Amino acid sequence: MRKKFVIIFCLIFMIITIGLSVFIIKNETLIEYYLKNYNTDEIATKTVFYAEDFGFEDIKSNTDFDNDGLEDYADIVEGARIDAENKPTYKSAYYAGGYPPDNEGVCTDVIWRALKNAGYLLKDMVDEDIKNNVSLYPRVEGKPDPNIDFRRVPNLMVYFERNHISLTLDLSEIEEWQPGDIVAFGKEHVGIISDKRNAKGIPYIIHNGAQENREEDGLEFYNKYAWPITGHYRLKDLNSN
Repeated sequence: MRKKFVIIFCLIFMIITIGLSVFIIKNETLIEYYLKNYNTDEIATKTVFYAEDFGFEDIKSNTDFDNDGLEDYADIVEGARIDAENKPTYKSAYYAGGYPPDNEGVCTDVIWRALKNAGYLLKDMVDEDIKNNVSLYPRVEGKPDPNIDFRRVPNLMVYFERNHISLTLDLSEIEEWQPGDIVAFGKEHVGIISDKRNAKGIPYIIHNGAQENREEDGLEFYNKYAWPITGHYRLKDLNSN
């Protein structure tokens, strides 16, 4: 009986070992990425770079919309970082009035909270554009709902494409990716570009995907393994020539 048990145990162990080996071989790049970027201790000591380390400067807005002494793009990054540090629980829900409580949210809530920090009410801006151009918003399906429309990625993509600046999707053009920019992945996810960069000059992303680190070196990873980048936008500078 004992011999039979040992044989069965050995067979199970071999099957598990072979299975894990196959998984590791097929997913080596994915596993390496997580080992390098999702180890809490390593992230805490990871070298962070900035635009000047690569011979250029961050773009500054000529507008300080809320007159707080901080230009708009830096204000947007600050607002996104405040939300990241607050770590609202990832919860997709419908809220009367549109706004979730501060301790709840999804990826789109990072965007309106970031812009609000610069003085912009994204909900009002999106609702107004939908009201005047409802046929251009397929996700609305002809029936605007101010309680949710501004919290849907496809709607935000239409809004920013129509009203602001659309930019490159190529991550190798590192100077074109600037703090405060908005990036969309597929039609499922969205985030804010940070002023922090990795060793290749590719910026970090500030977003809420229910992950532990809300500001992370993840643009390449998500673009390759989760959702391809489909949108890259910058708020228009109201005082630019």
